[in-house]
Amino acid sequence: MGTRLSAPGPQERRFAAYIEGLANAAGHEDRHAPLKNYCKALLLPGERKSIEPMAARLAPENIQPMRQCLHHLVAKAPWNDAVLLEQVCESVLPAMRKQGPVVAWIVDDTGFPKKGKHSVGVTRQYCGQVGKQENCRVAVSLSVATWSSSLPVGYRLYLPKDWAEDDERREKAEVPEEVAFQTKPEIALDQIRAAVAANLDRGVVLADAAYGMNTEFRDEVTKLALPYVMGVQSSITVWAPGEQPLPAKQRGKIGRPPRLLQRSTDHQPVSVKQLAMALPSTDFKEITWREGTDRKLRSRFVAVRVRPAHRDNERAEPRSEEWLLIEWPRGEKEPTKYWLSTLPPATKLKALVKMAKHRWIIERDYQELKQELGLGHFEGRNWRGFHHHATLCIAAYGFLVAERNRFSPSARVGHLGFVAAGPAPNFRPRGSPRTP
Repeated sequence: MGTRLSAPGPQERRFAAYIEGLANAAGHEDRHAPLKNYCKALLLPGERKSIEPMAARLAPENIQPMRQCLHHLVAKAPWNDAVLLEQVCESVLPAMRKQGPVVAWIVDDTGFPKKGKHSVGVTRQYCGQVGKQENCRVAVSLSVATWSSSLPVGYRLYLPKDWAEDDERREKAEVPEEVAFQTKPEIALDQIRAAVAANLDRGVVLADAAYGMNTEFRDEVTKLALPYVMGVQSSITVWAPGEQPLPAKQRGKIGRPPRLLQRSTDHQPVSVKQLAMALPSTDFKEITWREGTDRKLRSRFVAVRVRPAHRDNERAEPRSEEWLLIEWPRGEKEPTKYWLSTLPPATKLKALVKMAKHRWIIERDYQELKQELGLGHFEGRNWRGFHHHATLCIAAYGFLVAERNRFSPSARVGHLGFVAAGPAPNFRPRGSPRTP
């Protein structure tokens, strides 16, 4: 590993123990050293975290052999992303729990602007990073969160329909045959089901309106016995407090008895915006939910019990009551945000608000994963490389999360005192020529 002027410090020893567990999860021994180097390179200072500059930092005298090792690990080696992420979770969650229990599972997606059309998953679609339609690729993630930190435990590329149905592009990008088109909510549900199957500490499922507007998504989360707080748009319809659809028609003399609920001209659901605008202004309470960077974060909220109305005239039983949480900041002409929640009826308004607003915590994850750890820097075009690089970025980030929860809240990429490993003889992929 190259000569050192001093013995490794406590943080380096903890990193060595952490990364040893991940290396074992990657399977074949040939992958161990490259994986350790890849994760260390992600944590070293440096603006670009693609393979070439990382190889130059790790082995400035032997860049090409190091580059071959890192490239083989990420783009070619058939290790399992889910298994390695499971190991990351097993290693990091105990440290997170020291500061408090898991309280939420957070669903989100993030975009990566990308030119061209040959890199896997790239198409013109909405990109949150730039706030508009752009040529990009998008990945869906699931994170577990305490009140003080969070960690991605699921991560998968969204494959647009035009990609999923293009055999030629699929073959070039090495998209596995079993990967079919799925919507983002369907991908997120798979991740949630996997987390349930892995027996992760349960939390309230949090998601924005892109997921909350999907009734089937909310219903499936409920079937998994998970409560949720999800954003919805102002147009979603509900039955006002104390109301519900009319019962089925009375049975006639012949034929089967009617089963479906009814609506009438003067008995209809309303949009959540209509309901909010009809509430007395005195119902809205000022709530502070956390300390911001330079001030306390507060706004005006109200919560009422409603029944979602989506296609309930095709059902035999009305939907259960849920919370409708409404935010109407002082000075605004109308409410700005809405959430539906299956938290218990006795939940206090402040607790509802605090949970709804807890999605903010993953903003730091994505900021660091993108800006410091190079989540979007992988330059290859294939499916395996995209996911392997992302998994290793999350693995490196997991060490930072663990360090912050154990000892050092200020632990950051490039500030860990790590030293580049330097060239080593066993970093050569099987079959590649020896370094001169």
